Amino acid sequence: MQEGCDGMKIRVVVADNAAQSSARSLVDAAARELGLDVAYVHAPANNISVARNACLDFATAEWIAFLDDDEVASPQWLSQLLAAARRGGWDAVLGPVQALYSPSAPAWIRTGDFHSQRPVYVRGRIETGYTGNVLIRRSLIERQNLRFRVELGRSGGEDADFLYRLSDAGGRIGFEQAALAFEPVVASRASLRWLLRRNFRAGQTHGSRLHQRAPGVFRRSGKLLLAAAKAVFCALATAVYLRRRTQRYRFLMRAALHCGVVARLAGMREISCY
Repeated sequence: MQEGCDGMKIRVVVADNAAQSSARSLVDAAARELGLDVAYVHAPANNISVARNACLDFATAEWIAFLDDDEVASPQWLSQLLAAARRGGWDAVLGPVQALYSPSAPAWIRTGDFHSQRPVYVRGRIETGYTGNVLIRRSLIERQNLRFRVELGRSGGEDADFLYRLSDAGGRIGFEQAALAFEPVVASRASLRWLLRRNFRAGQTHGSRLHQRAPGVFRRSGKLLLAAAKAVFCALATAVYLRRRTQRYRFLMRAALHCGVVARLAGMREISCY
C-alpha cells in the first residue's frame, strides 16, 4: 500500500492488452481484497500503445501515474512523485526504475546494472523518458491531444516518442530519486544479445526524432555522420577495455545505440523488441 496519500482520491486503472479478458476476475478479486477503486479496461490488440491510450482515455484526475505490470512501487512512490511535481511545477515527473537480478544472471550484468532506468539530461534538461515510472499532468495531455502512437506499440519506443512530443509541446519534465519502482529482470532479457537489441532500437527512436527535426538531406547527413563517428569511437573503446568485461560491454551497447541512430537516419525501419 502507498504511504503519504491520506486525503487523496486514487483510482487504479488496469488495461488488459490480451485478446481475451481473462484477467478481469483476478483484478476484481484484488480490488475487493485491497479495498481499492480499481477499473478494469479490456484493450485487446497485443499493442502496448493501445493499452496506454486506454488508460489515458479512462483517466479523469489531474495527475496520471504509470507503472508497468511487472513493477513494484516503493511505499512512498506516488506521494513522492506528486510532491516533486508540485514543488518543481513539472508537467511530468520520472522516478527511477531499479532492476532486480536473479543470482543466475551473469555477473557482468549485475555489476553494470544495465537494466535500471534513469533519465538522460541534455544541456541540463530532460527531453524524454519512459513510462515504467512516471507521473503526467492530464490537462497538458488533453490540451495537446497527445496519444501513444499505435505504429510503435509492438516495436517499442512509444513511451520515449510520447514524452518527446510532450516536451516539444512545452511540457517540463522533472526527476524524483525517492519515487522508486523495482522491476525483476527475466532470464530472457539478462543477455548481451537482448541488451544490444534494446540499445539499437533506442537509437532508432532517437534517429526518428533527429529525422523529424533536421529537414533536408544535408542536415540529416550531418547527423548521420556524427552518429557514425560516435559509433566508431565506442567500438574503439570496446577494444581498449577488452579485458574488463563490464566496461567493454557498456561501450559496445553505446556503439549499438549510435548504430541504431545511423540505421534510422539511413532509412531502416524500426526493429521490434517485443
